[in-house]
Amino acid sequence: MISPFRQDRIQAAHVMVVGCGALGNEVLKNLVLQGISHLLIVDFDRVEPDNLTRSVLFTTDDARSCRYKVEAVTDSLRRMSPGIDVQSVIGDIAYDVGLGLIRQMDVVIGCVDNRWARYCINRLCMRAGKSWVDGGIDGLEGTVRVFVPGENCYACNLGPEGLRDMSYRMSCAGTIRRNLETGKSPTTAIAASVVGAVQVQEAMKLLHREELAQGLMTSLCGRMFYYEGQHLSTKTVAFKAFDEDCPEHEMWLPVRTSPLDNQHSVGHFLAWLEEELGTHHVHFSLYDDCFVDYVVRKDNDQRTTVMKPGHLVAEAVASHPVLGGIPFSGLYQNEYREIGFDFPYQDIALCDLGIPRQQVLPVATEAETYYIALG
Repeated sequence: MISPFRQDRIQAAHVMVVGCGALGNEVLKNLVLQGISHLLIVDFDRVEPDNLTRSVLFTTDDARSCRYKVEAVTDSLRRMSPGIDVQSVIGDIAYDVGLGLIRQMDVVIGCVDNRWARYCINRLCMRAGKSWVDGGIDGLEGTVRVFVPGENCYACNLGPEGLRDMSYRMSCAGTIRRNLETGKSPTTAIAASVVGAVQVQEAMKLLHREELAQGLMTSLCGRMFYYEGQHLSTKTVAFKAFDEDCPEHEMWLPVRTSPLDNQHSVGHFLAWLEEELGTHHVHFSLYDDCFVDYVVRKDNDQRTTVMKPGHLVAEAVASHPVLGGIPFSGLYQNEYREIGFDFPYQDIALCDLGIPRQQVLPVATEAETYYIALG
């Protein structure tokens, strides 16, 4: 037997890969060579010249034109396998990927470079009841972990210190630049090759649940694979935590589907909810963000309209001709997290609230909470 993996199951699987850096390149290449036919790729970054030393799917033309990474890898993967179905999202996993997209996946693979992005992948996968495989690299070291709803949760493994440091971000590109400045050679391509191979292997196992249950394979779930290349050693260590009271792995089920998408207005969606749920007392939550209509200067109460999702307000303020020189801490923002019939901007589109396509929204009435997926 050449491989323990069933080709029919692999070809039918839908896999999401978050991150198109050195690690994402290796994972995507391996998935296509393994026979995966349906891919969804998420990344917001562009190709830079430094990427070419460690990313097999990028070309010099990609770097010269500063193409989006998802566009560059999509072209390369289609050259490798002309019939492959590749979809992409140019955006941030924290705000631009609807839960409805996660629900369509069989497995998710994280190739990101910071704790916040991993936290967001974990939150989405736990809500959708989907397993995911995490990988990380640093120089000649790397790790792989598997998280399965009900068994192992990234947020539960972080602990207080990890939660405090979660916003810290040093991308692989930043690490490479730092190494070059100190005279060190970029070597992440080696670790990326090893770690990416293990990630795909573990993802393939998750597509074979019957074989896992029968003991024909063993998943890495509950353990961490560690690779150290400088002295060539590998090991697996216990890495499992699942706190039943952790709100980050609350599963959002059952899900009802709306015929409306995120291009429809708030008022239109609320009217549909009123008819569908049989009550005027209805509102939906912007669960992971907020909508800000204006900010106010603390020193003189001057009000400035912004009309942005909360995560975009700081950037909008920084580029504003009047507010640009004011520290963000010198402002108050007026925000909305619950949207109902009393929301003053009924004509605004759902996407302008920061709601991505195929998002699942928590909808509350006076009696119950529902989970509604946008079409």
